[in-house]
Amino acid sequence: MRTLLNIIWVIFAGFWLFVGYVLAGVLLCIPIITIPWAIASFRTARYAIWPFGRTIVSKPTAGVGSFLGNVIWVILAGWWLAIAHLVSGIALCLTIIGIPLGIADFKMIPISLMPLGKDIVSTRDGSLV
Repeated sequence: MRTLLNIIWVIFAGFWLFVGYVLAGVLLCIPIITIPWAIASFRTARYAIWPFGRTIVSKPTAGVGSFLGNVIWVILAGWWLAIAHLVSGIALCLTIIGIPLGIADFKMIPISLMPLGKDIVSTRDGSLV
């Protein structure tokens, strides 16, 4: 079921969200000082293209640095990525088949706003992401 949902997700929303995160990552690689945010964007892009079967958990070691980094992230790229998730989530919820995809899209809004201090882990026991 996860694979089927992921395939439908890539077709209707995942590819374009993936492109948005990659574009943000590439743009953040231009100034050297923003490379840590670019890495977070690329990591989140991997999650945005194939989200089912994975989940987001907070890192226990994340502290004030992650919070300050997330504030900068919201200013640089987070707000428009969150809007992309919101718009695509609403569009997906217009059909009955798209409702689970729209809910998944809404669940990605927090990581699109605050990717630092988070890990993306598999929901399967014993497998790697």
